[in-house]
Amino acid sequence: MRLRVQIPVRWADLDAYGHVNNAAAFTLLEEARIQAFWADAHTRSPWSTAVLTMGPGAATQTLVARQEIEYLRPVPYLRGGLTVQLWIGRLGGSSLELCYSVHDGDPELERTGPPLETPAYTIAATTLVMVTTATGAPTRLTRAQRAAWEPIVDEPLVFRHRR
Repeated sequence: MRLRVQIPVRWADLDAYGHVNNAAAFTLLEEARIQAFWADAHTRSPWSTAVLTMGPGAATQTLVARQEIEYLRPVPYLRGGLTVQLWIGRLGGSSLELCYSVHDGDPELERTGPPLETPAYTIAATTLVMVTTATGAPTRLTRAQRAAWEPIVDEPLVFRHRR
């Protein structure tokens, strides 16, 4: 099972070559990650995976420990935006590896489903570590987090150009 988050491409995301800038690509992935995993009391139909309480005063934080991205083809300006497909490639004690593949936007897609078969522009992975805000020390994933995330655990990404 995969999550599918629709993300707009902004004109400001483009570089001089007319495609999404490499730094902007990480921001688009971050936006999809926040939408899918961070709880927001103001969201009308929250994601079942949105169980992280973040922001000022939160007892825990997520820290990005590692990120890797592989560009398969340039992402042009797309009025319909992008579909960012997300799943968890590894669920550890206090960390998780979040995997992404980026596709043409399709607002008609269900929010969850099997892996997309359309060609990806980019694949990426982010390792997130849960830490206690007060100490900065890693803290274990909660039962509620595991219960929400286990349905989207799947095989981790294999990067073609990893050394």
